[in-house]
Amino acid sequence: MGRRTERIETFGLERGRRLAGKYEVLGLLGAGWEGEVYHVVELGTGIERAAKVFFPERNPHNRAVTSYAKKLDRLEDCGIVIRYHTRDTFQFRRQRLTFLVSEYVHGELLPHFIARQKGKRLHPFEALHLIYPLVAGLEHIHRAGEYHGDVHDENIIVRRIGIGFDLKLVDFFGWARRTRAHVQEDIRDAIRVFYDVLGGAKHYRRLPPEIKQVCCGLKRSLIRQKFPTSQRLREHLDTIEWA
Repeated sequence: MGRRTERIETFGLERGRRLAGKYEVLGLLGAGWEGEVYHVVELGTGIERAAKVFFPERNPHNRAVTSYAKKLDRLEDCGIVIRYHTRDTFQFRRQRLTFLVSEYVHGELLPHFIARQKGKRLHPFEALHLIYPLVAGLEHIHRAGEYHGDVHDENIIVRRIGIGFDLKLVDFFGWARRTRAHVQEDIRDAIRVFYDVLGGAKHYRRLPPEIKQVCCGLKRSLIRQKFPTSQRLREHLDTIEWA
């Protein structure tokens, strides 16, 4: 019988650790169900990258890595999606593990950005400027026949530019063929992000009716009826009339 591989719950790669002799770890960017993402620098060029290292049990026969890379490649023209570069392997605890290298995005996770704002929330007009590129990005993803599957604040990197926001979506989840249910879940999750950056339940009652018409009280059936597609939601944002 073959030797059972050790279950890995965290990699804990320290600063200075080298991967595949090509990248040097600068720090941990985030962790999730599939693995961990590290800020790395490409040796020889000095270019910063992001390296996603997959837990072996979440990546049997490299199926998750392959699916993830193909999805990023199919969406390379979508500005909200990070750009895929390559894949490689490194030795960890007597196992040969695969990692995926993508662009490193300068910015901060949305929860950290919101935590620095007055009252730890955004004014309704600011929130609209933030949600719009997210919805437009999802529209592009859906038109390409794909879906994200895990839209939430920890998967959104944000930079403020002028009166607007530059967003990047990270950590796609789920590799099944896209269905209407997947699209609806992305739409509901985007509206939930909007609801949360406005202050959530604590401040919802005092929000303008135009904002509530977008949030729909987070009622799934109402959201599904009013915004069956991300295009419909984007068009609604484009044409809001203020009392």
